[in-house]
This record gives sequence, structure tokens and C-alpha cells, in this order.
Amino acid sequence: MNFYLITTKALADRIWFRDTEDFRVAMNYVAVVAFTTGVNVLAFILMSNHVHFVVECDSAKAKEFIDRFKMLYGAWLHKKYGSVEFLRRVGVDIRPVRPENESLLRAIAYVQMNSVAANICPYPNIYGWGTGAAFFNPENTRGYKLGTLSKRAQFELTHSRTILPAAYLVGDEGYILPQSYVPVKFVEGLFWSAKRYRLFLNNSSKAGKHMEKSPAPSFEDHVLIAACRNLVFSLFREKSLEDLSDSQTGELLRQMGRRFSTDLNQLCRVTGIPYEKASKLMDVF
Repeated sequence: MNFYLITTKALADRIWFRDTEDFRVAMNYVAVVAFTTGVNVLAFILMSNHVHFVVECDSAKAKEFIDRFKMLYGAWLHKKYGSVEFLRRVGVDIRPVRPENESLLRAIAYVQMNSVAANICPYPNIYGWGTGAAFFNPENTRGYKLGTLSKRAQFELTHSRTILPAAYLVGDEGYILPQSYVPVKFVEGLFWSAKRYRLFLNNSSKAGKHMEKSPAPSFEDHVLIAACRNLVFSLFREKSLEDLSDSQTGELLRQMGRRFSTDLNQLCRVTGIPYEKASKLMDVF
């Protein structure tokens, strides 16, 4: 068996998912691509500006998997927001991981802990956009079967013409639960026990980054995007960020930093303003 950790480059001034609908669509595309490529997805997480997957397949299939996912989701972005081509240029790293030297276990723990390291939530099982709640969790399979929907309703749910297994479960958030296609028992068997799984989570490099951060939770990027739109109107009575002057943009960035305790890196991601320009706007105006 061959296993790979797939990682896309974290973007500084672009995000993949602008709202909850984007996350939901992408979650369903993971199920679609896993089914159509035959790739075994062991763990994954969708972060605002990058994604991670741990997969079982050969190297060619791993590349096909991430390329198809980017293609499908890129088409969704284009349909919803217009010309969005940055996904095609996003760098991808695919590296082998092995169970014998525990690199596979460390990779799974690394993926699971991304949301914790980003200070979005205190535990990975709270984060819904991935396999955070999939392992050692007896309450993780609540949902209704995909087969209870009409074919048309299934296509509308998945934004795909692919016929997925009727036994797949759809959760309350409107996406196919990863537990429907992720080999949960196999992954749990790799760790042997819930206690050993938690040990790998706590010793992950991502756990170390979390310890360096403030204990106060951060706001997710898509929440700040909505807040930004509201502040543009409430502070300046303008419809969009593009309508603001430089001085107004600088004030907007400062207001968001104060109100949401966010850093400049996150502000750049949610506004699309390059780091150097945003820094100057906040310092000068």
C-alpha cells in the first residue's frame, strides 16, 4: 500500500472558500472525486486558503485526485464569482508517508490539527470541514441516506452528475459525511486506541503552533469576509471594498483588526490586499 500527504500552497492574499456554501460544495466534491478516481481518502481538511489530504493510492492517482478536485472546485468558483483562475496556479506538494516509520500517523495528526493550529477551535473534532470528527467518535454518523433523495436532488446537492452510492450519509450541514467513504476503522486501527490517537494529535507540529498563539479563538475567514462587507457599508456607506479610498481602506483594516483581534496576514487573505500595501495603508493613513 502507498500513502501520500497532499498539501496545497497556503495563499497569502486569496482564499478558496468565501462562505459556508463554498465549504459545503467542496466537501461534496471530495466525495465525488474520491469515488470517481477510486482513491482512498484517509483524512483531509479544508482550510480557507489551502487544503490537505492523506490518501492511499499510487503517485499518479494522487496527482489525478488533487487535479480533479481543483478543476471541479475551480469551476464552481468561476460559476459563482466570475473569472477565478488562481486555483490552476496553486502549487501542490505530494509526498509519500509510511506506516512503518509512523510518518503516516503523523501526517494524519498534522492534517487533523490544522484548524486547532489556526486557533479556530480548541479540538479538531469541532471543525466540520474535513475529517475532524471522523475518528474515535461514536456520534459521528448521524444523517440520512443519499439514496432517499431523487436523482435530481442528488445532483443539486453534489453539484455533479456523478451517481454516488445510495448508502452515503448526508449530514445536517448539507454535505456527504466523510465517514461515508473514509475507512474510519482502518485509520483507527493504525493508531490502535483513542489514547494513542490523542497522543499523536498533541505531539503534532501543528499542536506546537497552537500553543504559541493566544488562547482566544480566531474568527474564520469567511466570517470576516461577511463582516468586511458590513463594515464597508456601515462605516463609509459604500457597496464594496473597491469603492473605498486609500485612507478609508486603511481605517477599515484597523477597525477589523481591533474588532476581531485578527492579524495582518488574515486581513490580507480576506480582503485580497497584498501584504506590503495593507501594511502601508494601516501605518500611514
